[in-house]
Amino acid sequence: MNQYIQQHQGELDSVLEFFKKDISSIRTGRANPAVLDSVLVESYGSKVPLQQLANISVVDANCMTVKPWDKNTLKDIEKGIVEADLGFNPVNEGEQIRISIPQPTEEDRKSRVKKLNEKLEQAHIKIRQVRDEIKKEITTSEESKEISEDDKFRFFKEMEEEIKKHNDELQKVRDEKEKEVMTI
Repeated sequence: MNQYIQQHQGELDSVLEFFKKDISSIRTGRANPAVLDSVLVESYGSKVPLQQLANISVVDANCMTVKPWDKNTLKDIEKGIVEADLGFNPVNEGEQIRISIPQPTEEDRKSRVKKLNEKLEQAHIKIRQVRDEIKKEITTSEESKEISEDDKFRFFKEMEEEIKKHNDELQKVRDEKEKEVMTI
């Protein structure tokens, strides 16, 4: 792997990691604590991520519980879940909040796949931006006679192979998520 790709390898890897984290919030019809990652709770005078206030556990495929460490925050957590507009109806049981995951309709699943494809396209755009940056650096090096024309084309070929590898990995992650979303 040439030095131009190595300099940007972290950026390419971070696009993949961000994509994985980003799509984890897309609901699949099964209980998954990651869908609550975006929930912010007004507590102690500021907005705090739900994970910092409570333990989230999966009871079964269609149910999760949120058990706060401080019982005084129970109402705030319930309000935060409702305000997050995730399509859940949290039930306050006094000690914990129970969240039943409704089975998505065919229309819901298709709209989630559409959202998944939008997120994939955003990741592809970021990969292309890194590719353009690498290509620009290689071209500049060739123009300033730091590398030969043969090296330039060899580096371009290596770059395209690396970009294809990352795009293939993104597609693989996307396909797995689509399978989860479309499974009833």
